[in-house]
Amino acid sequence: QVQLMESGGGLVQAGGSLRLSCAASGTFFFINAMGWYRQAPGKQRELVADVTSGGTTNYTDSVKGRFTISRDNAKNTVYLQMDSLKPEDTAVYYCKADPFSPEGYLIVWGQGTTVTVSS
Repeated sequence: QVQLMESGGGLVQAGGSLRLSCAASGTFFFINAMGWYRQAPGKQRELVADVTSGGTTNYTDSVKGRFTISRDNAKNTVYLQMDSLKPEDTAVYYCKADPFSPEGYLIVWGQGTTVTVSS
């Protein structure tokens, strides 16, 4: 079983910064991609950014230049540095990981952390 523990959400004014963290624990051999998704009220969940085990990153257009995703493979942790936050970034942010475990390839989601950006 693999679990993801997220932290770092909160309330911030527009233009401010937050850093999200997500640590994986449990039994697995390695983790392929790790990433962050978000879901705003009344909207579908969308990809924010993801990063492969080799460090290749991918961002949705709306956050390019403002958000930075990184990971520490030794700690099985992925981070999302969010700068120049806008009210439209308000959402529940979910961590996702693709581990390979004794049960095979899995897709695991975190419980979500709320980010609120006030104008």
